[in-house]
Amino acid sequence: MPIELKIDTRLARIKILEQDGSKYKVDIDGRIYDLDLIKVESDTYSILLDGQSINMEMIEGDSLNEYKVNTISNYYEIEVIDAATRYRNSSKSSLDAGGNIISTPMPGKIVKIPVKEGDTVEKGQTVVIVSAMKMESEYKSAVDGIVKKVYVAEGEAVEGHQPLVEIE
Repeated sequence: MPIELKIDTRLARIKILEQDGSKYKVDIDGRIYDLDLIKVESDTYSILLDGQSINMEMIEGDSLNEYKVNTISNYYEIEVIDAATRYRNSSKSSLDAGGNIISTPMPGKIVKIPVKEGDTVEKGQTVVIVSAMKMESEYKSAVDGIVKKVYVAEGEAVEGHQPLVEIE
C-alpha cells in the first residue's frame, strides 16, 4: 500500500517494493530506488540511496504524523498523509467559504446525527458522525450557532464533499 507524504508543499507517493533487513527497494512517484536505511541514534539515520550517502536527523513535529528533517544541506517539514490525517485535516477545512456548511472529504456512511434542525450548537460540538474506511470521524461545529439544515439521515451513504449539516 502506498504511503503519501507531504514534503514541505509537495506530495509524494512512496511504496516499499522489497525489504531485506535494512535494504529497501522503493517506488517514489513512479521511480524505483535502492536504499539502505540504518538508525544511528534515536533521531539520526544514515541512508545510502543509489550509492549516495545521506545523514539525516528526524524529529517529531508538533502534531501526530509530522516530522522535521534536517540533512547537511536541507531542512524539510514532512507529514505522513494516512486516513487519520485526512480526517483530522478535513475537520480543519470541512466548512465552506461562508463557514456554515459541514461536509466530509471522502465517501462514507452517516452513523449518527446528534443534532436536529433548530438546535443551538456550540463551537466544538459534534454535529455528525461519519464512517469511512472502517473509521468513525466526528465532525464538529466551528462556530456557535443554530442548526439551519440537516442534509442527510442516519444510515445514508454520502459522497465526498457532499453537504451534511448547515450552521447559521
